Amino acid sequence: MKPARLVRTAVFVVAFVAALAPIGAQRPADTLPDRLTDEEFWRLSQEMSEPNGYFQSDNLVSNEIFFPFVIPDLVTRTKPGGVYLGVGPDQNFNYIVATKPKMVFINDIRRGNLHMQLMYKALFELSADRSEFMSRLFTKAKPASVNASSTAGELSEAYWLADTVVENNNALYSANLKALIDHLTKTHKLPLDNDDVRGISNVYYQFYYHGPKINYSSSSTSNPNANTSMPTYGDLIMAADGQGIFRGYLASEATFKVMKDLESRNLVIPTVGDFAGPKALRAIGAWVRDHGATITAFYLSNVEQYLQRNGVWLTFCANVASMPLTAESTFIRSANNNGGGGRLVNSLGSMQTETAGCR
Repeated sequence: MKPARLVRTAVFVVAFVAALAPIGAQRPADTLPDRLTDEEFWRLSQEMSEPNGYFQSDNLVSNEIFFPFVIPDLVTRTKPGGVYLGVGPDQNFNYIVATKPKMVFINDIRRGNLHMQLMYKALFELSADRSEFMSRLFTKAKPASVNASSTAGELSEAYWLADTVVENNNALYSANLKALIDHLTKTHKLPLDNDDVRGISNVYYQFYYHGPKINYSSSSTSNPNANTSMPTYGDLIMAADGQGIFRGYLASEATFKVMKDLESRNLVIPTVGDFAGPKALRAIGAWVRDHGATITAFYLSNVEQYLQRNGVWLTFCANVASMPLTAESTFIRSANNNGGGGRLVNSLGSMQTETAGCR
């Protein structure tokens, strides 16, 4: 029998060599799973993750109000199927329902983002439709004016106006939170520790406290109007593309069900890792390659500006270059643009072309 250390070394070398296979090399047939067991879901999430890191904000809500403008072009550049990779909050869901991947990884430097993604997982699975989802998210009664045919704007307006008195909703909030945690720990039997439960609870409280007015800055203060220049959750739901079309994950019952289905089959995997770190992105890429699939889209937000500021962008570039990519693999990024009134504006780029020199 071979010593365990030699076996582990051999496995690592095989995986490492596979990761260095030429981009154009023939890949095995797509073996992405149709669903994951709860144990597989949690093992992938934790084994691919790096230690918890730091970012300057909780980033509970995106500040990218122009996110829909790139979606028409994104849809033409990518093909359904494959694997979507992203960072941060529910902004990802808008691009997921547009690109229709078979599987999703959402990687963020903070474990707090994993907590938020687990909160959303439970809310999608517990909710039959968009209205119930928002009712649970904000601890508000479902407005009678909302139905399956309601537009994103009508849905946002209805929940914006729905009455919420925080002091009188504590019992309902506590019941909703218990259902959420029970769904994760008892239905899915995820072995969340006390810090994870506390983190999920803290995220959920922010949405309860601030309601649809919650924005990027809300969790840093008790005043929901502290930074009124940031778009609110309600604003983001109503954001349309250049043709006035709602393209978010709450635009229709059909788009909502895309996310609900992926979450219910355990195919949205939250991980923790630095984009320039040694493990998370490379582990995701190796796993995708092992299953004969490719990365179809990678939502970066504006993380690159921090990587460049810290002098580690080339390390990130090499991490991406190690992934299984095609000519259709697309970066989705954001950057400050004076033409956008100083707000972040989204753009697209070729993952394969932009990282070719980093391999």
